[in-house]
Amino acid sequence: MVVNLRTKKRLVSRVVGVGLSRIKFDPERTDDIADAITRQNIRGLITAGAITIKSARGTSRGRAEFKRIQKKKRGTTTGSKKGRKGARVGKKEVYVTKVRALRHRLKVAKDREEITNPEFWTIYKKIGGNTVRNIAHLRSLIEEIKEHRKSRT
Repeated sequence: MVVNLRTKKRLVSRVVGVGLSRIKFDPERTDDIADAITRQNIRGLITAGAITIKSARGTSRGRAEFKRIQKKKRGTTTGSKKGRKGARVGKKEVYVTKVRALRHRLKVAKDREEITNPEFWTIYKKIGGNTVRNIAHLRSLIEEIKEHRKSRT
C-alpha cells in the first residue's frame, strides 16, 4: 500500500527548518513515518535514522578552479600584460604599502634613538602627506636631521 507522505514531509521541514527537497524518508520505515503525527514523533524518527536530512548544496567551485588553473598557465610577462600599471595594482594600494613600509622604517629609526620624538612626528606627517618618495629618501631626511642637530651643538 502506497502511503502519501507529503504532509509528513512538510511537518519535518517545519520541525527541522530545511526545504522539502532536503528531506529523505527510509522506504522500509514508511509505516512508522505515516504513524508519526506529533513533532516529538518526527524528532524520534530523525534520531532513529528513518528520516534523513541531506546536506545543503553550495555553489560548485569546479568552474572557478578550472579558470584559476587556466589563468596560471597563461603568461604574465611584460608582453602579455594589457592596460597600464594602475589597472593591475591600484594607486591606493601602492600608496598604502609604501606608507606602511616607510612608517615601519621610521619606527625602527626612533627605536634606535637616531631621531627624537618631535623629529619622528615631523617626518611621520611628511610620510602621510606623500612627501617622502621612498626608503632612500627617508634615510636622507634622517641624515639631514642628524647633521642639523650636530651643527646646532
